[in-house]
Amino acid sequence: MGKVAVNTPKGFRDFLGEDARLRQNLIGKFVTSFERFGFEPLLTPALEYAEILKGKYGEEEKLIYEFEDRGGRQVALRYDQTVPLARIVAQYPNLTKPYKRYQIQPVWRAENPQKGRYREFLQVDIDTAGSDSLLADSEIIACIISTLEEIGFSSFTVKINDREIFSGIPNSAISAIDKLDKIGEEGVIALLKNQSFSEFQAKDLLKKVTESVPTERVNNLFEILTNMGVSNSRYAFDPSLARGLDYYTGLIFEVEIEGYTSGSVGGGGRYDRLVGTFSESNVPAVGFSFGFDRIIEALKEQNSNSLAVNGSQVLVTIFNEDLLKTSLETVSFLRNNGLNTELYLDPKAKLDKQLKYADNKKIPFVLIIGPNEKEKELVNIKDLKNAKQEQIKLKDVISFIDAKSSL
Repeated sequence: MGKVAVNTPKGFRDFLGEDARLRQNLIGKFVTSFERFGFEPLLTPALEYAEILKGKYGEEEKLIYEFEDRGGRQVALRYDQTVPLARIVAQYPNLTKPYKRYQIQPVWRAENPQKGRYREFLQVDIDTAGSDSLLADSEIIACIISTLEEIGFSSFTVKINDREIFSGIPNSAISAIDKLDKIGEEGVIALLKNQSFSEFQAKDLLKKVTESVPTERVNNLFEILTNMGVSNSRYAFDPSLARGLDYYTGLIFEVEIEGYTSGSVGGGGRYDRLVGTFSESNVPAVGFSFGFDRIIEALKEQNSNSLAVNGSQVLVTIFNEDLLKTSLETVSFLRNNGLNTELYLDPKAKLDKQLKYADNKKIPFVLIIGPNEKEKELVNIKDLKNAKQEQIKLKDVISFIDAKSSL
């Protein structure tokens, strides 16, 4: 038997070290922002019965990972987190409503991988179920804006539209119009002509949509946002915004970040009939999904330092085996005082090898405690970034690193 190929499947990824920490840091910012707005966490299983997911995503349904389990049941990997939420609301009728939840879990889609698109990716959702009030829509939008600002974006727009504008227009035509930003007016007209519209009809339809004025619902939403103190520079009416999924029933939203050209970094809207597919009564709901990977890409393209990663802040070296006990005591002291501290694990390794280890792992500071330092109750602290070394007391190490790190 030959060696097994040690690669991830196409469209799937590993995250190591700094990348994994960056993702955890970003998740923390999402959680902080969501909980500030009163959303609570929800976790659902990776597998759902296939019938739960099917019939909810329009032409995108073909991307569902569906298979038969050993019991002969048709199951599918979670495609998004909105449909599982609808199941939760239907399955647990005694939930306190409005039910405000956030969910940060991976989803799976069998699509062609490309920049910003993978077959497994983390989705970050906020939703409110059980309220048809525009206050619920407004809170979702206010939370979107607050979250993006907390993450570190300064130039972005939440585009807002009302599905009412597309009343009487076939879904296939709506889908074509939704591509206006990507393929331009001529491209949309070509798509509409392929759907048996004449050129005159296609142009007339596109003009009718793009010249639409905000509906009463959009105007009322904007008034609420103004009263909430949300800057009107953060959101805008876009009559061509359609969103692809079939379950939206009212207001719809999408976020564009200035300078990021790979598409929107999130979308959502109101879906008042989805829960009714699982229960005898409809439960109004509104929500939004952030594109986690696209947000990371956008941050990296902007060279943002808002997600600066703090791993190990200091490496405690082992000068020799006789001083191992001193190094262990030093590590314990620093960790017990809240400093991310790493111990070199080979007491026989030369000091140069230990310093190289710290450099490779981008650990900014190294502590060296030799016989002279131990006798004087001091430590040598080496700043690898600036190649400078000082002797200080152990109790001063934390304040020293804090001061250097803030520069």
